Amino acid sequence: MNVFSDPAFDGHEQVVFASDPVTGLKTIIAVHNTNLGPSLGGCRMWPYASEQEAIHDVLRLSRGMTYKSALANLPLGGGKSVIIGDPRSQKTPEMFRAMGRAVEQVGGRYIVAEDVGTNPADMEQIASQTKHVGGINDGKDPARTGDPSPFTAYGVFIGLKEAVRFKNGHEDLAGLRVAVQGLGNVGYHLCLMLHAAGARLVVSDLNTDSVNRAVDEFGATPISVDEILYVDADILAPCALGGIVNDRSIDKIRARIIAGAANNQLEADRHGEMLREAGILYAPDYVINAGGVVEVYYCREGRPVSETNRHIEDIGATVREIFERASRQNLSTGFVADRLAEERFGKR
Repeated sequence: MNVFSDPAFDGHEQVVFASDPVTGLKTIIAVHNTNLGPSLGGCRMWPYASEQEAIHDVLRLSRGMTYKSALANLPLGGGKSVIIGDPRSQKTPEMFRAMGRAVEQVGGRYIVAEDVGTNPADMEQIASQTKHVGGINDGKDPARTGDPSPFTAYGVFIGLKEAVRFKNGHEDLAGLRVAVQGLGNVGYHLCLMLHAAGARLVVSDLNTDSVNRAVDEFGATPISVDEILYVDADILAPCALGGIVNDRSIDKIRARIIAGAANNQLEADRHGEMLREAGILYAPDYVINAGGVVEVYYCREGRPVSETNRHIEDIGATVREIFERASRQNLSTGFVADRLAEERFGKR
């Protein structure tokens, strides 16, 4: 196993390996940077093909959380944890209590939250062993359901409107055609907001029921998952898989704005420059999809949802700064976002 030589290693402050033979827990906790505060990041449970694959994932994801928290103006650093295992067959409450003990041993430098393969019930088990866990709903604010998806969608909506303002000179979405790829929790809530703003929706998802729901509730036009990226639309909102902007797709994308919730939409950094050269305005995904992280932080602090939403609305100002800098300096928005994040968290 390699840590320091892995391509995703980026001066990480701490990488912890922990196991519990009784429960079968095998976990890796990565703390990337704590310049702004304790690291926050989800706990992902996944049946990795190898331990090296798990190491690469936790290093990559923890670094991304540093940049996301910095651009969301949160007093947090970036961290992540992964559990090697199949959540469908190997998950037990005892395992997550053991995970809580592992988090506790990091001494408050890492705050855990839910991610792929984990859920609020798992976080409750972790919380029985450590206070360093986020996203636990205390029930004090009836507007807080424990689901961060609407907050993630709200941040994407704010960022999308800012992209429209920058491109068109106004933020009116009425009549604009928006292609939404992926109708999971975040994609659905984004459609809800776009429909209320008067946008015309084109949607795709592998789940036929999700597509039919969008057609029934929003009057959306369904399209196949193979065609959604290339449909004639004003805005493309990827809310499913990453890596959709690549050498094979860029020349066929007809939208003039890309703004969605999916992580790692660019297959490689150079694709951001290719989008700029093609005249397509890209709202960096980790900037506009930070609403869920903001909610996890405010929930943990015991502050009301109204404050969460006000903070998420500040995403608009950050996106505007990125667009303006990129335009002045003839640079890609992704490159400028990374440099702005590094300014904020003080990368050495």
